[in-house]
Amino acid sequence: MIRILLAGQGGQGVLSVGKMLAEGGLREGKEVSYLPAYGPEMRGGTANCSVVISEEEIASPLCNEPDVLVAMNGPSFHKFTPRVRPGGIVLVNGSLSDCYAGREDVAVYDIPANDLALEAGDMRSANNVILGALCALTHVVTDKSVLNCFNEKFVGRPALIEINRRAFALGKRAIDGQDG
Repeated sequence: MIRILLAGQGGQGVLSVGKMLAEGGLREGKEVSYLPAYGPEMRGGTANCSVVISEEEIASPLCNEPDVLVAMNGPSFHKFTPRVRPGGIVLVNGSLSDCYAGREDVAVYDIPANDLALEAGDMRSANNVILGALCALTHVVTDKSVLNCFNEKFVGRPALIEINRRAFALGKRAIDGQDG
């Protein structure tokens, strides 16, 4: 079982990534839980979600002590890093945050998601850069499942499918050479 907490600001695609992870897990016959939480603002407010993926039945969707934290901005990184279980993983969007966790018992990966998203062709794909890094580190769902989610989400918009595929691949490559 893996418990993932994804956090950021509204509009950064945190909930979309969580939903894709859950859908990917379902495609693979796994048990999944997806629990979104967001502020009342349409954009710019806080947004986070908990995703639990397991081979066995999930007793609780709560993610009080995540195995993995994905932080898309500095406030989310500093707020949620203390909750990550010892031995856990923290992925931080280094384009928008420092990556000093103040902890020696978690592996922190600095992913310049916004910069890589621009390289992929669209700043809005930063969330899928982080998704690629997450999948490269944890293998929580297969690449095929994620790419199928892109095909469904962006059906009829081949340019967006291609941008998000590139963003995902750049995120996976960003993990190469990092030791956490």
